[in-house]
Order: sequence, then C-alpha cells, then structure tokens
Amino acid sequence: MIAAGGERPVSGRTPSAGPKFSKSGTVWRVVTPEVVLRNTVTDADGDTANLTFQVYTTNADGTPKAQVDLDGSGEFGVLVSPYVASGGTAKVTVPYGILKPGVLYKFRTSAYDGSLYETSWSPWADFRIEPYVKFPAAQTTSTIDPTAQEIDEFTRSNPGPALPTFDANGAVKREATQKRTCGKPDAEGRKLCMELSPPTAQSKARADKRAEVLRKAEETSERRAGKASVAAAATVAPAVELVDWCYDKPAGKDYMTRTDACLKNIGSGKLVFVDTDEAEIGFATFDFEQRIKTYPNKGASGSDFAEFDQQIVIVPVSIDQALQGVTMKWNAQSTCSSCVTSKIRWADNQNNNAGDTAHWNADDATQFSGRWGTIQTTWSGTGKETIDLGWSVTATVDASATAIATANFGSSGTEAMRELAPRCDDILKPSAPGCVLPFFKLDWTVDTNLYPAAGAYYWYMQQVMPDHAGSRRWDSLMHYLGPDTTVKNSAGGTWTSDNSRTRVCDSTWSVHKSDTSVGSVDCDEFAMASTHESGGFPNSVNLVTSGSKCAQLFTDKMGDGSANFGILADTRTATNGPAGTERCGRAAIPSVQNQRAFTGFPAPSWRMLDGDGFFVTLPGFEHCTSVTTTCTWSKIS
Repeated sequence: MIAAGGERPVSGRTPSAGPKFSKSGTVWRVVTPEVVLRNTVTDADGDTANLTFQVYTTNADGTPKAQVDLDGSGEFGVLVSPYVASGGTAKVTVPYGILKPGVLYKFRTSAYDGSLYETSWSPWADFRIEPYVKFPAAQTTSTIDPTAQEIDEFTRSNPGPALPTFDANGAVKREATQKRTCGKPDAEGRKLCMELSPPTAQSKARADKRAEVLRKAEETSERRAGKASVAAAATVAPAVELVDWCYDKPAGKDYMTRTDACLKNIGSGKLVFVDTDEAEIGFATFDFEQRIKTYPNKGASGSDFAEFDQQIVIVPVSIDQALQGVTMKWNAQSTCSSCVTSKIRWADNQNNNAGDTAHWNADDATQFSGRWGTIQTTWSGTGKETIDLGWSVTATVDASATAIATANFGSSGTEAMRELAPRCDDILKPSAPGCVLPFFKLDWTVDTNLYPAAGAYYWYMQQVMPDHAGSRRWDSLMHYLGPDTTVKNSAGGTWTSDNSRTRVCDSTWSVHKSDTSVGSVDCDEFAMASTHESGGFPNSVNLVTSGSKCAQLFTDKMGDGSANFGILADTRTATNGPAGTERCGRAAIPSVQNQRAFTGFPAPSWRMLDGDGFFVTLPGFEHCTSVTTTCTWSKIS
C-alpha cells in the first residue's frame, strides 16, 4: 500500500544487530560477517513502510567516522529493507565481505512509507562482529606433545574387606568390614592372626624415608658405575623397582598410567600370635605396597607374547623375638584363560636375590630390609581378554609349625570398574600382541600452536554440545571407534570413520567464503569421525540424519588490524547461527589443520580398542569458560 499523504513513518528507538541479537555492554555482539541489521518502523496512518540502513566506522572515541558502502554503489551505499506492516520489524542482511570481524561499527535507520520520508534518523546502535574464538596464525614449531599423559590418582573399588572404599570425591563409601583374620589353631592351640589398616601418618613417614634412602643408594650406585651424571643419577629409580616412577610417590594414595599401576594405599599389617586364651604371645608389623606393569607390545616386554608383571613390596617394621622369624607368601591370582605365570622372584632393596621366600629373622628385620616379590604373566590368546586379578598374603612364624594367617588384599576391581584389570590383545597390527590398563583414560592434546583453528573449533563444540564430548571440565569422555567394532556399514563391512564422516560432511556442506589468507579449507566434523560420539556413528547419542543438523561454522580473518583469525557462525543454513543444542558440528577449517590435528592418534603404545575412553585437551583455550564472549587463545610454551 502506497501512502497518499498523512503522517510520516518513524524508526524505532532501539535498533539491533545480530545474530544472536545479544549485547556485550552497549555493543551488539554479532557472530557472523553476514550481519543482520533490524529496527521497528511505525506509520501512524497504518501504512506499510521500509527502513534505510546506514553503517559507519568509528573513531577511537566511538563517534562516527566514515560511512560504509553497503551495496557497492559508491561512497553512500545503503541497504533498504522490504516493506513491513506498521509496528513490524524491518531488517537487512549485509553481504559477506563488506564488514570486518573485530571492527566497531555504528548504524542507524530512516523510514519511508512509499510517499513520505522520515525527517530524522533513529538513534545510533553500536555493533561488532565477534568470533566465538580468536587465535593467531599457526606457528611453524611447537613443544606440545600430543601424547603426553599425567599420572592419575585413583580410588580402588575393591581394596579388600579390611580397608574402606571411597567414592570419587574421597569420602568413605564403605567402612572396612573385617579387621582381623585368624588361621586354625596349631597343635598347642595357638593362633596366628593378621590385621590390616589403612596408611597412617607414621606409615606414610616410613614410606617417605624409605624412598629417600632408596634414591640415595641408587644415586651412589650409578655414580660408582659411571653410568650417569650426579643430576641424572638422582632421578633414577631403584633397579628393583618394577614401575620406575612409583618409588618416590607419596604414600597413602594409588596412582596409574595406561601401562602402570602404583598401589601405595594398602597400608600396614599387624601379625598377632595368640595363645588359647587370646593373650598376645608376640606380634610383628609390616608395610605393604604393590605394582602392576603392562607391556603394550611384544618388543617392550622382550618376548613374543603379551605380558604383564606384578610386584609386591613387603617391609618389616618390627618383629618380636617370640615369633623367632616370619615368612610371607604372596598369593596372586587371575582369571586369565590363556596365561602362563612365573614363579615369584624375591629380591632385596638392592635387587639382589633374596631366596625363594620372603623371610625375616627377628634380629635382622628393619624397615630398610624390604622384600620385593615379582611375577611375570604372559598371554598367548587371540582376540582380546580382560583379566581380573586378586591378591592376598599368607604369613607363618618360625615359632609354630602349623600356625598360619591370610589377609585379603582385594582384587583388580568390582565388575563395574575393573580399574586394575589388564587387557591383552593381538588385534592391533603391527604391534600385536600387548597389554594395557584400559581403565586409565587418555588425553589427546591437540597441538594448538600448530593447529589453532582446529583447537578453537573443538573447544567451542565441547562447550555447547549437550554431552560436551571429550571435555575434562565436564568429565565427558569420547570413545574410540576401534578396528574391533561390531557395527557394520551398508555393505556388510566394518564401520569405519569414513562412514561416519560421509554422513556429517555430506552433500549439504559447501565452502563458506573467507579471506584468502585462510587458504584452502576442509569440512571438519565434531565429534570426530573416529569416535562413538560422532554425529555419523549409528550407535551415537549424537546421531543425525544429515550434517545440515549440525552446528555450522567457518574460519575467517579478523579485520581489526591484527594477525588473528576467528571461528564464526555460518548462517547459510541456520540463519541465527548455532542454537547451542546441536549434537554435532561441522566447520570450514584450514585443510592442513583439519588433516593433521589428530595425526598420530591413537599412539601405538596406548593399544586403544573399540569403546576405549579418552579426553581431548586444548591448551591455549582451556582457560575460557563461556561462549557468550570471545575466547582468546593464550600461548602455551
């Protein structure tokens, strides 16, 4: 309807810019270079009207500087909206390339009803194109190790009846249910009993002192042999130690890596010898620790078989003369169907042979006369097998021919956890066979020095995806799509990452325009096609029918005079940009970064099989906590 006269139309007083049409202070934050400008328009006569949109750059003080050519017509190019009903919202979309990310702009509007023009402009509104994440160009070198792992502290789910169990927060989940275990009476009616107790301040202090003595002894040994400098020798673990990083870890906690476990929370045992009236004849006290070491390939073990070794450390604190002497037997059991286990080798603190048993006379028992029992288990099976373990210690005393006591040290974990259960397989070629501790959750650290765009995109997706796939912040694991998956593709073959990728990066994806400095780009999917969390994996909680259902993003150059780049919304499919509820993402990422960010994953020594959990760590971005403001990369040395 064209007005023939009457009242002039009027622009609204609060123009806005988007998407997302959200403000950071007084500035509208826009997440894409295809900026949508809008304002309401009112005509007192009820006529339809449109709005003319005018954009300016700004001076340092925020005042208007120079008008931006919005339509390519020259110095005063503007955009004009379609007609809308009185009281409606008029809007225009600025084409890509006109406005630059990172630059502060101002815009205003003026109304027209087909006959009469508004005689003034609306108030100014400030806006800036702000990426979700901002980062520099890729560096050429980096010191980040993508496969580096931290030693994890963990809580045993089944430490045996004599010790309490704990929840993930360290609170007692179940108190100890059995303080003392006793054997049958001997011919004279005497019994031998054993009491286990968690580490105490005294036992922890003893352990720390032993570790220091062992370290100094090894340092001296290395220097005498001329094998290492003083500085290097000080870091060498005792030769008797099965897990070389374990000996100087604080007592009272348990630790593990993908291949090793260090159990220093078993505590102490009190051996009590009693008469027929339960009166104490004598007692002895011992400290206990255990180790597990798996070998991820046959070369690491030195044999043609998969192998894992176990070790117990038994240290006498005191032995009464009335006991005359004490012998300890370590009972290590397993459910393995294809294993051969060696005889226990006993050694002293200097790794000298200590005989066929762990025995101490009352006179020579000190806290520095420890015995280290080590057994080797080789696996010759096919496929894969997770092996449950169990341990106990049986004690006898020289003062009795038949008195005996056994203490239960627990198992490799409850059926639900199995945190200390080795898994051996011959599936992974060419490093087969080998064993690992699959309970340990790995970190793949994206080298964000070399691949900052990929890291920025992954960080954004971890924040907004409902399951936060791969984020340690939300303790949300990704799970590897391994070669042993039972899922089949349409041809009846094993489902692979290519099958998942094809669904997410399907024909609905095309390259978004970007600055030439970005270079060639690929469709990069998140979660990764090599995971169960991929939007293309049939059994995924994030499964989509098409990649068009994923969050759409792309990489572009900042226009604020810096050398930075950013991850921005691709609004060609979803005009308002990602909603933050999408189950997957696909982004235009520089080809080299897309193709190399996961190069080398998984590391061969990890022996990852289908369903193994891992986290994706993103140094340089982990300090950021919200996508409502721009996350800026921070250099990691």
